[in-house]
Amino acid sequence: MEFAEAGSDRVNGPAGPGAGPGSGPGSARPGGRTARVREAVLQAAEDVLAERGFAHLDLADVARRADVGKTTVYRRWGTVAGLMADLLEDMARQSVPRARTGSLLGDLTANARLVCRTLADPRQGALFKAVIAAAAYDPKAAESLHGFYAVRVEEWAPCVREAVARGELPEGTDPLEVVRAVSAPLYYRFLTTALPLDEAHADRSAAAAAAAARAGAYVREA
Repeated sequence: MEFAEAGSDRVNGPAGPGAGPGSGPGSARPGGRTARVREAVLQAAEDVLAERGFAHLDLADVARRADVGKTTVYRRWGTVAGLMADLLEDMARQSVPRARTGSLLGDLTANARLVCRTLADPRQGALFKAVIAAAAYDPKAAESLHGFYAVRVEEWAPCVREAVARGELPEGTDPLEVVRAVSAPLYYRFLTTALPLDEAHADRSAAAAAAAARAGAYVREA
């Protein structure tokens, strides 16, 4: 579902709809030096997660890597969970916007290929494994991850709503479930095997989700 996926450059734009992580520490978006400090700290946190995983994410180490005062980091983010929440909100804001191809299959294929490229990227793949692992045992990390994916799924949901309006899909099709169905096989392969991901897997996942949606598999029950 792309949701995926964070690009390489951060931007300080507005959060997407339903961005749950925005209520946590570090969620303000000031400008000037404060914005530069935030950028440096979030970049350092990404580096630690991609290189060493969530278990090694430490605020003092992040401050050192970012060349920022330790007290500044502790005062602004407070905890590792607070820093993770801000990082995930930032990732949601700077993720690639959804495609508009004019067809359901075209849109879902673009979504699947974006997810595939992100997960197959050595740095981004490692980063997502780290935050998913963190969510498995840290409630705050889980809340932040759920908020991140809620934003990304909703970003792509209009492609399903538009397909219903065009008559490509049955009335009552659940857009969120269709978008989730596109990414599910890709994440399963990514997290449970050492097998590679490529465009062929993305295209097959998109085609399967589109076919199931056309058959009414995702129509909401009355």
